[in-house]
Amino acid sequence: MLRIGLTGGIGAGKSTVSSTFSELGGIVVDGDVIAREVVEPGTPGLAGLVEAFGEEILLPDGALNRPALAAIAFSDEQKRATLNGIVHPLVGQRRSELIESAKEAGGNPVVIEDIPLLVESQMAPLFPLVIIVHADEDVRVRRLIEYRNFSEEDARARIAAQASEEQRRAVADVWLDNSGSAAELVEKARALWHERIQPFAANLASGTPAPAVPQLVPADPQWPAQAERILARLRTVCGHRAVRVDHIGSTAVPGLDAKDVIDVQVTVPSLEVADELADGLHGAGYVRTAVTSDVGKPDGRSTVAEFDHTGSADLWHKRLYCSADPGRPTNVHVRVDGWPNQQFALVFVDWLTANPGMQAEYLELKRHVAAQHPPTSGAYAEAKEPWFLDNYRRAWEWADATGWRP
Repeated sequence: MLRIGLTGGIGAGKSTVSSTFSELGGIVVDGDVIAREVVEPGTPGLAGLVEAFGEEILLPDGALNRPALAAIAFSDEQKRATLNGIVHPLVGQRRSELIESAKEAGGNPVVIEDIPLLVESQMAPLFPLVIIVHADEDVRVRRLIEYRNFSEEDARARIAAQASEEQRRAVADVWLDNSGSAAELVEKARALWHERIQPFAANLASGTPAPAVPQLVPADPQWPAQAERILARLRTVCGHRAVRVDHIGSTAVPGLDAKDVIDVQVTVPSLEVADELADGLHGAGYVRTAVTSDVGKPDGRSTVAEFDHTGSADLWHKRLYCSADPGRPTNVHVRVDGWPNQQFALVFVDWLTANPGMQAEYLELKRHVAAQHPPTSGAYAEAKEPWFLDNYRRAWEWADATGWRP
């Protein structure tokens, strides 16, 4: 099962995207629908709202007067927090029931969780893919006035009470602009479904890593932000079992050309813990590969005792998980705390960042090797190993000289 988080500000058009995904076969769990269900007459949710805000929020027939509630609850931060504290747990419980039902039905479902306050409630790291539907504020205000009978004042107040564009961009794996027509948005949603969501779900079901484009590309200024979203997901799914989670590899070195693949290291106490993470990582969109070790480097790496491991090739073992998402190829290296491969992954990034000359030398090597071997091939990695063997000790000499610590 692939879970997708879908959100957008009020009036942005996420309902259009949600409906399109549903028509294409997705199972939509609509937060707005659930929020209405949990406060219907006779529910504990409605009783809690009446207790908090008074009977003036009710219509003559006993149903919830939503405009009256909004006028009260959105008038200040404390009242809005009270509203959320009553409704959100009930919505969460019902959402979990619907998702469990979809899972029990079998097959390979794609569950789209349409959550209005996904960003505000900090739920983005729970999803392998987060889609934001966006439109500029003036466009949204016009839609709310024309199609939902809002006053301009109420429309802008509701928009101001939600997450900002900056906050949404920070968690967005996909940004769907809805400044045009509804038909244009539908086409964008359909393309996203066929080109990214369906392949993602199929890769996840079959345990297949998403392929990466086999070439070096110029450094992308979006890599750090993309890595931050990945780190947030991994910290969430790994929880206390991860000692730390770091962006590593070439995309972590500012300005360095690289393959468009984000490398991340999850540090764990043992390989047994690394294996325990398999189910959770799969749910987060990462599949386990057959790779179980890095290429060992010379012994006696450092004069600092805590960094000096000698002898055993077992200390270069790891687990490698890769993203099933074709839109963001990612390698998740799960390594044991204090082992040489775990520590070298950290020192390598800092060493290259602090030494532009070595960075230039490494880039020249990568370009030379890439001209002979596709960057995604095993031959590409093997051809770089002599350089790593030569520079392994140099990196640790720099670490010793600077007092580097991970």
